[in-house]
Amino acid sequence: MSVNDLPIPALILIAIIVLYLLNSIKILREYERAVIFRLGRVLGEPKGPGIILVFRPIDQMVRISLRQEVLEVPPQDIITRDNVTLKVNAVVTLYVVNPNDAAIKVANYVYQTSQFAQTTLRSVLGEVELDEILSHRDKLNLRIQSIIDQRTEPFGVKVVSVEVKQVDLPEQMLRAIAKQAEAEREKRSKIIHAEGEFSAAQKLVDAAALMATQPMTLQLRYLQTLADIGVEKNTTIVFPLPIEMMSLFNRLAGVQGPAPSQP
Repeated sequence: MSVNDLPIPALILIAIIVLYLLNSIKILREYERAVIFRLGRVLGEPKGPGIILVFRPIDQMVRISLRQEVLEVPPQDIITRDNVTLKVNAVVTLYVVNPNDAAIKVANYVYQTSQFAQTTLRSVLGEVELDEILSHRDKLNLRIQSIIDQRTEPFGVKVVSVEVKQVDLPEQMLRAIAKQAEAEREKRSKIIHAEGEFSAAQKLVDAAALMATQPMTLQLRYLQTLADIGVEKNTTIVFPLPIEMMSLFNRLAGVQGPAPSQP
């Protein structure tokens, strides 16, 4: 019996069955999994990747991607522990580890994770001071990531990382930080200058102690100074006179001075 001998209703039925089977064929990519609900109940394991059969209306399929997704947390108004108002946004990287839980236990796992990230960002950064936010950002990122990951684990989502993207400071705080940095650098310059003066004074003391052991060195330094002046062909020669000699002259002048007149 050939196909041409079949009645028209049978041919229509065969065509409908063939079209139904073709429509039931679904192709899933390598990074996709299909959560199948058969008569409203989820099957044990997600299907895919490759070719699968979904028999509608008995079966209903929900596609879940296993690739990492980047979620940008909108800017949040935060008041730090030292009463500084900030606007902070962040980036959250996540992926699905359990497609069944991601499809059953939460309506939209991306939106749910976004809300968790916003509340966690405000609560964690509100417990620390501004200096810690600016200098210990890596530690805060790990803390926020750990908290969000614990809250998303029940619905099969793994939070890989959380990065605080940008911290917007008020204009007054920016000026205060600039003044603080300027004062810090001025403090460093004064300390370095004082250390240089102390080192120079220490070297002079050492040189004076060394010359005191050999008086001839002072005469040699005097001759070297005269030689340096003569090289430049100056008409004026500076004659260095030791302070001790001036003191000696003053004492002699006091001894040989005129006696006070008698009344």
